Amino acid sequence: MTRLNRKFAELKAANRKALIPFVTAGDPSLDATVPVMHALVAAGADVIELGVPFSDPMADGPTIQRSSERALARGAGLRYVLEAVRAFRERDADTPVVLMGYLNPIEIRGVGRFAAEAGAAGVDGVLLVDLPPEEAAGFREALTAHGIDLILLASPTTTDERLRMLLADAQGYLYYVSFAGVTGASDRLDTRAAGERLRRIRAGSTVPVVAGFGIRDAAGAAAMAVDADGVVVGSALVTALEGAESADEAAARAGAFLAPLRAALD
Repeated sequence: MTRLNRKFAELKAANRKALIPFVTAGDPSLDATVPVMHALVAAGADVIELGVPFSDPMADGPTIQRSSERALARGAGLRYVLEAVRAFRERDADTPVVLMGYLNPIEIRGVGRFAAEAGAAGVDGVLLVDLPPEEAAGFREALTAHGIDLILLASPTTTDERLRMLLADAQGYLYYVSFAGVTGASDRLDTRAAGERLRRIRAGSTVPVVAGFGIRDAAGAAAMAVDADGVVVGSALVTALEGAESADEAAARAGAFLAPLRAALD
């Protein structure tokens, strides 16, 4: 059983919802990434989504775009991201880590090489925003060979035909984008409409369905979790970390941000 499968099984048995924070690797500093990851787990994170910095993050709003730019300027490439996961695993062998990013850095490295290195580092899942599901078979095969799940995305504009394909191929969990837009646009979040869609998707899914985009605080997390198996919070957390002057300060900010969301979900 993979770490992701084990974690969601534990949550289901305890009747709890998954809390999945997103942070950009290398921001607010290179040496803060691993302490922030540990602080998030201590504050109640069930899974960590670690953003792979990319120069053209088309699905992300200004907050995460800027965090990627800052991280890249510090030298936070794919090698650094994998080293951060490896360092995290020295103290935490249980919390699943999912890399979230874009195709280009992986294709440059080579899919087979990336899968082998990611598996060895302790990565549990990979979510590639710009990988069409129709073209995902080769990526899935390479990742699965190293014990890594390919996490797929669904959205309000996903057709029923494509949704059936996504549900048939889903591994780990299915990430439901709560509205058609970029990350961080919380003013566009309609929890009622998203809830209706989530209920229909979960009814046909064999994997957990988590909701992300637009969730910025404890109230939003609790509202979205009603009809989802978990929630992802990213831009608001990235904002909370911005400008931290030390790894210790960044870790403290991360824990302080996440703890109220954990309390609200529980």
